[in-house]
Amino acid sequence: MVTVRSMQIEDYDQVYALWMTIHGFSIRTIDDSREGVERFLKRNPGISVVAEMDGRVVGAILCGHDGRRGCLYHVCVHEDYRMHGIGRAMVVHCMNALQQEGINKVSLIAFTKNDIGNAFWKQIGWTKREDLNYYDFVLNQKNIENFNA
Repeated sequence: MVTVRSMQIEDYDQVYALWMTIHGFSIRTIDDSREGVERFLKRNPGISVVAEMDGRVVGAILCGHDGRRGCLYHVCVHEDYRMHGIGRAMVVHCMNALQQEGINKVSLIAFTKNDIGNAFWKQIGWTKREDLNYYDFVLNQKNIENFNA
């Protein structure tokens, strides 16, 4: 039986280990460090989630908002546990938490080459935006991105 619950900083080691198993996944050295995730969880208490099975973290979502729009980050389910509704259950948990916070719209970023992720979002009813461009500006060059091939 899978349990979806709010992520705590004590989950970090298992969540990080899960991230390292996901092909096509990208993390940043500062933002995704223990300190970076702890800062994010404190700013967005109770909204990020993990999915547990037999005491093991098998899924995770970092979820937060800026008071206007919610955003999902690092949505992942261990490859051995996919296609069992875990991703959907985690997304629903996050959406309900965001609604409780008065948030009316949620966005996320999926890499264009992430075929599994893009198929998942389409299958659960999310809309791919074609009317905008996404831009980044890096403020800290030490926050290096590492991509799991």
